[in-house]
Amino acid sequence: MSDGLVHHKFSAPVESAIVATDWKARGYSCDLFTDPPGREWNDFVHNCDEVVTVLDGQLEMTVEGQHFILEPGDEVFIPRHVLHCVKNLHHATTHWLYGYNKV
Repeated sequence: MSDGLVHHKFSAPVESAIVATDWKARGYSCDLFTDPPGREWNDFVHNCDEVVTVLDGQLEMTVEGQHFILEPGDEVFIPRHVLHCVKNLHHATTHWLYGYNKV
C-alpha cells in the first residue's frame, strides 16, 4: 500500500481548487472534511476508490493495516473494498479533502 502514498503531491499552501481540478481530470469528486483535534473515523470501506489530501493540519491514516502520517499536500489512494481509518493528530482543526471515483 505504500505506493498509494505520494508525499508533497500538491504544493503548500494547498489550494483546494487545484486539487479539485486535478481530481476531476482523474475522475474523482472533491469534498471537504473539517475535523477537530482527536477526531477519528474508524473502519470504513467503500465500493469505490478514494483519494485524500490534507489542506492543513495532520492526519494519521491506516489503510489495509499500514499506518502513515499525512501532512499538507500529501495524497493517499485508498482502493475500493479496503478497510481504512483516519485520525486528526494535529493540536488544532485539520481540513482535508476526499474524493470518490465514479463506479
